[in-house]
Amino acid sequence: MKAEIISIGTELLLGEITDTNASYLASQLPLLGIDLLWVTQVGDNLGRMREVLERAWGRSDLTLTSGGLGPTEDDLTREAIADMLGEELSVDPELEQWLRGFFSSRSFSMPKSNIKQATLIPSAQAIPNPRGTAPGWWVERGGKLLIAMPGPPGEMQRMWEKEVSPRLRQRMGRQIIVSRTLKTFGYAEAAVGELVGPLLSSSNPSIGIYAKPDGIQLRITAKAEEKQVAEEMIAQREAQVRSILDESIWGTDDETFEAVVGKLLSQKGLTLATMESYTGGLLAHTITSVPESLTYFKGGIVATSDEVMVSFGVDAALIAQHGAGGPEVAAAMAEAARSRLAADIGLGITGATRPTEAGQAGRVYIAIDDGKNKRVAGGTYPPLLPELKRRATYHTLLELRKALLSNK
Repeated sequence: MKAEIISIGTELLLGEITDTNASYLASQLPLLGIDLLWVTQVGDNLGRMREVLERAWGRSDLTLTSGGLGPTEDDLTREAIADMLGEELSVDPELEQWLRGFFSSRSFSMPKSNIKQATLIPSAQAIPNPRGTAPGWWVERGGKLLIAMPGPPGEMQRMWEKEVSPRLRQRMGRQIIVSRTLKTFGYAEAAVGELVGPLLSSSNPSIGIYAKPDGIQLRITAKAEEKQVAEEMIAQREAQVRSILDESIWGTDDETFEAVVGKLLSQKGLTLATMESYTGGLLAHTITSVPESLTYFKGGIVATSDEVMVSFGVDAALIAQHGAGGPEVAAAMAEAARSRLAADIGLGITGATRPTEAGQAGRVYIAIDDGKNKRVAGGTYPPLLPELKRRATYHTLLELRKALLSNK
């Protein structure tokens, strides 16, 4: 099955919002064995929308649209589909009743403009949307399939997961598709590609490589008529990838750095404290994104000046001798955080160079202190401060994970 995604909305073309819907759908289609060949964005213009829809209808087996199903005058997806197929829109009594009930349950009267959300064409079936007022459309004609979904990501994703994906899976037959994502940190995307290069020629299981904020991810996908067979194929290929990338793999599927590290701390009954200068509190913020962090995170110190470092236990003479951005001070910060906040492990982050608009990269030092041993690592990151802070935070959590695993 050849598929195409059409993202609708002038705000996409103006750069006012990011097209996360297309990215989400693109990640889901391979899991159904559906090949995505085209992705298009189009503004809220009836003529251009019809042109894009006609092209997709002519060359694709499946067309997925998101956006343009609202009640306002510039929400034209229904009109464009009807125009493209030469069918008349009419109000569906059941949809109208549901829509009025939706507003009534919230103690509102339905605005007149919302009635357009209760319209269908003869080839369309309504797709339920309990999160909003815009039902989707499931359109079938002449062996072609067009599915229109709302633009808000929460509504679209729920509709896909609960309504659309299960129906498509039934159409695709007995083939079972299983995938697993391996998450790495420390290698560039090209380097990961070169390292696992010998494995990339296989089409089943296949490997896709993607750059994400928390590192480079590899998604292994296998197809088989039985789930157990597909899972065995995944396991074999995963073992091969792990033998190559080893410690750089820090998690799988939906795992996050902070959750992986938090789980290890909980299992070992250890507590953690931080002192950070370069990352401005982002490390502590990330750690506390895990609800269970209250049981193992003692607290964090944001020390963006020498005076604050000294007041919390870093030796002023050490700063004077080595500068506040060196590995020696990072180690002292980790020790001070551990000692002052009475934790089992202290983390310290400081920077030797700050990024500049001229393109100078930032150099960061990371230290871990458990009262017996200290380990210091360094990293050089892109010359954009938000990206640098995020990368340094993830690098710190990766080094902590390594330390926790080595101390069994």
